Amino acid sequence: MLNLPPRLATRLGSSQFANLHTFLVAARHLSFALAAEELCLTPSAVSHRIARLEQALELRLFERLTRRIRLTAEGERIFAILDDAVEALDTALHSRDADLSGPLALYARPSIASDWLVPRLADFHRRYPRIALDVRVGNDPVDFRTQNLDLALVYARGETAGLVNHHLMDEAVTPVCSPRYAEEHGLQDAPHNLRQCTLLHDALAWEHAPFDAEWRRWAEARDLADCLPERRMTFDRADLCANAAIHHAGIAMGRQRLVQRYLDEGLLVTPFGGFAQPGALGYYLLHPPCRVLPARVGVLLEWLLEQGGRHKTCRSGR
Repeated sequence: MLNLPPRLATRLGSSQFANLHTFLVAARHLSFALAAEELCLTPSAVSHRIARLEQALELRLFERLTRRIRLTAEGERIFAILDDAVEALDTALHSRDADLSGPLALYARPSIASDWLVPRLADFHRRYPRIALDVRVGNDPVDFRTQNLDLALVYARGETAGLVNHHLMDEAVTPVCSPRYAEEHGLQDAPHNLRQCTLLHDALAWEHAPFDAEWRRWAEARDLADCLPERRMTFDRADLCANAAIHHAGIAMGRQRLVQRYLDEGLLVTPFGGFAQPGALGYYLLHPPCRVLPARVGVLLEWLLEQGGRHKTCRSGR
């Protein structure tokens, strides 16, 4: 027989635990239809389970809108408690096994994933061969609930509110182009000649950034805003900007972590001098606040911080 604390026993019986699980899945997806698909139920059955749970708890957990649902304040609170409890249980169950194993989802911005992360992954797999790392890339806002993620690697202007932030490494930038492009446009130590160039923009440099954010910040810091031309080519990845610059399409704002190897190989040059750090721009590792970080997430976090030359330090964004 289920032994619940007296206050809970008046509201929850053993039959409600299936409803709690249904609520947890629906809250993660913010969709009864997607929850039904995961649980092999009909959307109507999911809705009935949630209604029975709300009746037992005497709380309204969801707002039913025209074509979607959203959590109420009480629903958010209950979801956070349940999510933490499930995470702690998962950690406790896995801690019995000395070997770290299981799936692990890492979401990363495409450019840093391609040019910095992927070349290092063989070392992680060698150390933790039983962890099934799932690397996903994209420019969408990070949403741990709906994307079912464990950790995210982003390029950002400072910390992200509402999440635990680990500063991985700073970034420095400077314009880069091919040696041929620099010579043809007379760019060496002559930034005013940018007027006759084509600017290559990462239009999604960081979340909510204007398409020309990197170029604009660099030019304004050097009183060169009037030198930026109208001619431009935009991409949604910084590594594509660098590749276009290598092939003489224009001049890109180069991030040192991404382009240093091309500079070393002579494929790119920095016509206006060395790299500078533009304020708080850098790379951050993010995860939701939790009481206990699962062991396999912890080792990935520590490994990434090691790769970035950092010790493990974390803060919750506010």
